[in-house]
Amino acid sequence: MTAALHDDYPPPGEWTTDDLDRLPDDGRRHELLDGNLIRSPSPTRLHQSIALMLGAALQETCPADLDVTQGVAVRISRTRAFIPDLLVTELDAAVRNPSHYRPNEVLLVVEIVSEGSRSIDRVLKPALYAEADILYFWRIETETGIVVHAHKLDPVKQIYVETARMPDGILLPEPWEMDIPLARITPRAR
Repeated sequence: MTAALHDDYPPPGEWTTDDLDRLPDDGRRHELLDGNLIRSPSPTRLHQSIALMLGAALQETCPADLDVTQGVAVRISRTRAFIPDLLVTELDAAVRNPSHYRPNEVLLVVEIVSEGSRSIDRVLKPALYAEADILYFWRIETETGIVVHAHKLDPVKQIYVETARMPDGILLPEPWEMDIPLARITPRAR
């Protein structure tokens, strides 16, 4: 029985996006890094509340030709696929109701750092999103309050350059003009 179960899945380093499509929905995030499957546990309440509130605030302020969503994969290649916490895409791409996006359809990715994903969210994902030419990347830290780190791609070096560190809310001129108070993305607490 164990051998049969093992045969249902590719060996490490051989996973592709086709394999992701065949996985059952088990409540975990399934991502690919160079053909290796990464399974993440369900996010915490704090993480999900920030994602929900920020997503709503971004949707209210974004231009009509853009769309905001959460938890939809960005397939960078056949062996690399990540699921940002939030992403802003072209509306034309969103209306086809995709289960995943191509990098050229994505304007902004947002990662909310969790205890189990610090290195991935701070180092690995930004490097690979930049390599895929996604123009904007935000990282949200929550260890000492909510702090939004906004980055823009340097297309020559293919790295992100921090454009703002915002502990008091989101005040930016791009990718569109926005002014989102910190209270708007802060979950309720007692």
